[in-house]
Amino acid sequence: MPSTVSQEKTVTRNKILKHKIVAIIRLKKQSDVAPLVDCLVEAGIKVLEITSNTPGFEQEIKNARIRHQHILVGAGTITNTKLVQRAINAGAQFIVTPNTDKRIVSVAHQHNLPVLMGALTPTDIANAIEYNADIIKVFPAGSMGVDYFKALKGPFDSANLMPVGGINLNNITQWFDAGACGVAVSSDFSKVITSHADKQALTQLVHDYLTDIPTD
Repeated sequence: MPSTVSQEKTVTRNKILKHKIVAIIRLKKQSDVAPLVDCLVEAGIKVLEITSNTPGFEQEIKNARIRHQHILVGAGTITNTKLVQRAINAGAQFIVTPNTDKRIVSVAHQHNLPVLMGALTPTDIANAIEYNADIIKVFPAGSMGVDYFKALKGPFDSANLMPVGGINLNNITQWFDAGACGVAVSSDFSKVITSHADKQALTQLVHDYLTDIPTD
């Protein structure tokens, strides 16, 4: 029988797969994070990650968890075990990496957290599967293109592959048609909200994205 630990991790992973879109928050000023998180959540985002190279990322993960208890808040750009531990201490609910590192999966799984592991080549993906990554983040997907992603889905058709990098409204449908289990969006969502007009524009953008997400 699966342990409660593994069940909790599976529930979180399944929520990510259900919602199919992760908003990546990467900003230069810590004070800009909370207004952006609030806007994204109000617009309908259910899963977001705050990157480790955003100033004060640990505190902002804590703040987001307190203010928005119904959504999933993860830590992104986790490249080593020290950052994993910092993310865990901050209360991150999942871990996202740009690289393929077995040690990160090991530490995260010890604490019940699913890992969206960065991988690009077939060897990277095979390693991520061997390491028991929960979702494989094909990054940078946009640099390689949809045809490359389709080619990866051939030998790895049963893997949960999520393209990240270069995803936008012009191509999001192509990625899902190619077999993506979900997408993560950075540049379109990492906006500084300084006015009501900014909030309206981002809210409309999120709605447009959500409209293009396929339903099961």
